[in-house]
Amino acid sequence: MDKRKVLNLANLVQLCITHKDLSAGKLLHARLFRLCLFSDTFLSNHFIEFYSKCDEIASAHYVFDNIPHKNIFSWNAILAAYCKTRNLQDACRLFLQMPQTNTVSLNTLISTMVRCGYERQALDTYDSIMLEGVKPSHITFATVFSACGTLLDVNYGRRNHGFVVKVGLESNIYVVNALLCMYSKCGLNVDALRVFRDIPEPNEVTFTTMIGGLAQTDKVNEALELFRLMLRKGVPLDSVSLSSILGVSAKGERDIGLYHGLSSNAQGKQIHTLSIKLGFERDLHLCNSLLDMYAKIGDMDSAETVFVNLNQHSNVSWNIMIAGYGNRCNSEKAAEYLQRMQYDGYKPDDVTYINMLTACVKSGDLRTGRLIFDCMPCPNLTSWNAILSVYNQNGDHREAIELFRKMQFQCQHPDRTTLALILSSCAELGLLEAGKEVHAASQKFGFYDDVYVASSLINVYSKCGKMELCKHVFSKLPEVDIVCWNSMLAGFSINALEQDAISFFKQMRRLGFFPSEFSFATIVSSCAKLSSLFQGQLFHAQIIKDGFLDDIFVGSSLIEMYCKCGDIHGARCFFDVMPGKNTVTWNEMIHGYAQNGDGHSALCLYNDMISSGEKPDDITFVAVLTACSHSSLVDEGLEIFNAMLQKFGVVPKLDHYTCIIDCLSRAGRFHEVEVFLDTMPCKDDAVVWEVVLSSCRIHANLTLAKRAAEELYRLDPQNSASYVLLANTYSSLGRWDDARVVRDLMSDKKVRKDPGYSRSMCKNDTQIILENEQ
Repeated sequence: MDKRKVLNLANLVQLCITHKDLSAGKLLHARLFRLCLFSDTFLSNHFIEFYSKCDEIASAHYVFDNIPHKNIFSWNAILAAYCKTRNLQDACRLFLQMPQTNTVSLNTLISTMVRCGYERQALDTYDSIMLEGVKPSHITFATVFSACGTLLDVNYGRRNHGFVVKVGLESNIYVVNALLCMYSKCGLNVDALRVFRDIPEPNEVTFTTMIGGLAQTDKVNEALELFRLMLRKGVPLDSVSLSSILGVSAKGERDIGLYHGLSSNAQGKQIHTLSIKLGFERDLHLCNSLLDMYAKIGDMDSAETVFVNLNQHSNVSWNIMIAGYGNRCNSEKAAEYLQRMQYDGYKPDDVTYINMLTACVKSGDLRTGRLIFDCMPCPNLTSWNAILSVYNQNGDHREAIELFRKMQFQCQHPDRTTLALILSSCAELGLLEAGKEVHAASQKFGFYDDVYVASSLINVYSKCGKMELCKHVFSKLPEVDIVCWNSMLAGFSINALEQDAISFFKQMRRLGFFPSEFSFATIVSSCAKLSSLFQGQLFHAQIIKDGFLDDIFVGSSLIEMYCKCGDIHGARCFFDVMPGKNTVTWNEMIHGYAQNGDGHSALCLYNDMISSGEKPDDITFVAVLTACSHSSLVDEGLEIFNAMLQKFGVVPKLDHYTCIIDCLSRAGRFHEVEVFLDTMPCKDDAVVWEVVLSSCRIHANLTLAKRAAEELYRLDPQNSASYVLLANTYSSLGRWDDARVVRDLMSDKKVRKDPGYSRSMCKNDTQIILENEQ
């Protein structure tokens, strides 16, 4: 058969390749045999490509095996067939068997390796083939730079950048765009910009890559400036370019726009308008980017408008809407979108479920979260972590632990987030044995040196009073970070080991660790508990030196320290110069006045707090009611107590009732005390009755004293306070026989009174003196 007929047959095969017409192609292949052309290498190569296109890899290999005279095109065709199916094992074997390789062979193999996530192997293959003298092409370099970007191997990338210049491809737009992408992924915007400026005519891909790189490193201003340059140069905009800049708009945290002074919402709407003007309003990818932008800036009304006007949706569209409402803590609306998604025939994927679970986490919607989780056919690790987070956030720690056990039975291995969540639940419940079990699991799964898990373990053991175990976990870490140090400091503080906390803090400084706000807040609190003004002032000076004076939590700790050390003037001076105050700050200062017996100043400060617009919380009312109690401001205390619910919507709790009863009892207004005792919702509390009994002794109210003592016997029969106070009440009235009866009852029930103690500081040496010591 002449060459013209062979070419005609080859053209027909090419048509079958283009249309993926397997039936027609097989008929042509049969004709090839009938015409005795099965040994023609040119036609056989076409048939290898045809069967590869139709995913008939076995037929392709059959054709290849029966070619009597294989050429480089034959080898490249079958190599491409295996690479198309991502059968890398056979592809690599075939590559090694090739009698000769060329640039096409190399590009086919390494590009498949990169797509399959074998970037390092791709670079190793590239190196070995370069030694054989194969000349790289622009596709080769683009693949190499893509691998370097994924591996963040900038040194390898730079070496090949030099090679690009050597072979004269530095102006090839395909290579340059890949180079830009590599530098951007490695966070080297200076290098990327240098490459960008040397490009004579950058295209839309170049600009989009550069904008994405700048946005990745939070250079939002620069990214927007580059987009403006793109517009000024008249570079054609495509949907990918617009999607990229929409991502920048969503990421921007400051009020910057296409024109200075515009908010993120305004700049996003400008790009939205531009996309409509350019005719991209039906582009699904761009519309999803618009949805994402509006959802991330919280404009769900605009997102709804875009969503409703889409002529088609995808899972991505639905997932974005669910995530958007989740970010707005609206799990009800997110669940509505999930139902609509399923009703419209879309099948939820892993992202859908995770977004829905995240919505429940942020909304605190435990019931919906569990329903969603139970509907998942095969929850992945992220889903498990999300549902565990819902239970943890809602304080349902026992259920979280049960769910963790169920997770183990389903052979789902935890990660550091899972372990931290469960350890947090163990810590909250004080479950030492459960904490030890999770500790063992962390060792089993290879997290023995993970600082994140270690910090959580220290939290568990410290809340269970096991500081020796905390020290053991800490000492076994090859490297520690400031979070681990802070966990140890918090542990010492929780267990009233204030001197150990101070020693540990000093050790941390000696080893070169820079304290955080939490470190200083914890250590100043330890000084407050020790009533050590001297050491507190030393840490105050260090806070000023390290630049944490303006931190509101550190400042609140300093106020607490000065107040507890009796320096109320120093506390107020610092309070007045604080640049920012929150409810905690006001509470500490009011409570400081209360502790130091200056109720009038506490009341004035409370009124200043209300005038400043700061909303009081339940702790504020405990502080100000305590101040009223200690300064005999009874009517003022009653007025504040009555205003709690009526004016501020704060429901009185046990502590508030205790304070107001103490206030009335100290003033001898026992009729009102009895009204509160009869109407309060929480009567079974020993502290309330102890407060009443103590005041009855002072005011010689024997009737109420007996009632209070009987309640205390019932609630806490081994508490010595009730016996001692009632006996003292009888003694103060001269009823010695009754006092003796109470003390005998105390002796019969083997109730012991613990001795009191006092602490004194003498040149940094703390001494504790019991009350019976001389």
